[in-house]
Amino acid sequence: MESFAVDWLNLIIRWAHLIAGVGWIGTSFYFIGLDLSLRKREGLDKDVFGSSWQVHGGGFYNVEKYLVAPKKLPDDLVWFKWEAYLTWVTGFALLVVQYYYNASSYLIDPTVMVLEPWQAIAISVASLIGGWLIYDGICRSPLGKNTGLLALCVFILIVGASWLFSQVFSGRGALIHVGAFVGTMMAVNVFGIIIPNQKKVAAALMRGEEPDAKYGKIGKQRSVHNNYLTLPVLLMMVSNHYPMLTGHPHSWLLVALIIVIGGAARHLLNRHEAGDVFKQYAWTLPVAALGLITAIILTAPATRDYGSDKVSDTAVLEVLQTHCSSCHAVTPTSEVFDEAPQDIHLETIEDLTRYLDRVKAQAVDSDAMPLGNETGMTDAERTTLGAWIAQQ
Repeated sequence: MESFAVDWLNLIIRWAHLIAGVGWIGTSFYFIGLDLSLRKREGLDKDVFGSSWQVHGGGFYNVEKYLVAPKKLPDDLVWFKWEAYLTWVTGFALLVVQYYYNASSYLIDPTVMVLEPWQAIAISVASLIGGWLIYDGICRSPLGKNTGLLALCVFILIVGASWLFSQVFSGRGALIHVGAFVGTMMAVNVFGIIIPNQKKVAAALMRGEEPDAKYGKIGKQRSVHNNYLTLPVLLMMVSNHYPMLTGHPHSWLLVALIIVIGGAARHLLNRHEAGDVFKQYAWTLPVAALGLITAIILTAPATRDYGSDKVSDTAVLEVLQTHCSSCHAVTPTSEVFDEAPQDIHLETIEDLTRYLDRVKAQAVDSDAMPLGNETGMTDAERTTLGAWIAQQ
C-alpha cells in the first residue's frame, strides 16, 4: 500500500508540474515574442517603446510597452510569477518523491560512487543552491555586461555541473539533476531578480518618483536567459525515458549538444518573431542540425563481438533471476514496486523474448537497468544477456 500511495502522489505532483510548466513556458515564449514584435507607430505616447497588434480567438489586441513604466499604474495590474514558482515547487516535490524517497534505486549507483541516501540528497540540495549562487555571481560581475561572454560562462557552468553530476549520481540521477540545476536558476531568476525589480519600479511610481531603468534591464536579461534555457531543460526533464541518454558514458557531452541544439532552435524562433531577414539567422539551422547529428552518432549502440559460443537458456535465466525478476515479476519482491514497472515481466524465456529490444536498450546497450545497479550487474553478465539476444 505504501508503494501504491507513493505512485499516486508521484502522479498528482507530476500532473501539477506539467500544468504549471506549460503555463510558465507559455508566458515566457509569449512575452519574448511580444517584445520582439513591438513596432514604433504614429500616435504612440512618447514614453511608449512600441506596440504590437495581435489577433487570437476571434479578437484583436493592441499591446503597448513602456520604456520603463507608465506615469501611473492601474489597480488591476497582472503579475506573471506564480507559473514559475509553482513549476519549481512541484518539480522539487517530484524530485523528493521520485529520487530522494527512492535514492538507493534512482539516485545512487555504487559503480559510480558509493553513497548513503542522506549523502546523495545533501549533495543534490547543495548543488542546486551552489549553482544559483555561482550563476548569479557571474551575471552580477563585469562578465554580465558582455552578452556573448556571459552566455559562454553559463554554458561552461551547466556543462561542468553535468560532468560533476555524472561522477556522483546514477545516469538517471545525473541528467535529472542537470534539469533541476537549470530549472532552479530559471525559477530564482523570477523569484529573486525579475519580480523584486518590477516591485521596485512599481513602488517608485506609487511614491511619485522616476523609476530606475536599470531594474527593467536586469529583469529583461534574466528573462531572456530563461527563454533560451527552456528547450534544453525540457529535454533533461524527460531524459529518464531514454537510456541512450542516461546510460551514455559521456552524458555531459550530450548535455552540451542539447544546449547548443535548443539554444539555436530558440534563437531561430525568436529572430523569426522579430521579423529579421532569414539570411540573418539561417546559421541556426546548420548549427542545430550538426548538433543533432553528432548526438545521434554518439548515442548509436556500439557493435559488439559476442563470440561464437552459444549462451544457454539456463545461463540467461540466471541473469534475469539475479538482476531483473525482483522488480519485473507478477509479484515483485522489490521494496520499490508493488507491480512490475510498465507491466513488463521478466521471469521466463518467453517473457524475455517478448521484450528483447527493450531489454537490449536498457541493460545491454546501456546500464540504465537495474535501477541504480542495486543488484551489481557486471559487464560480463550484460555481455551474456546481449549474446543470448543476438542469437535469437
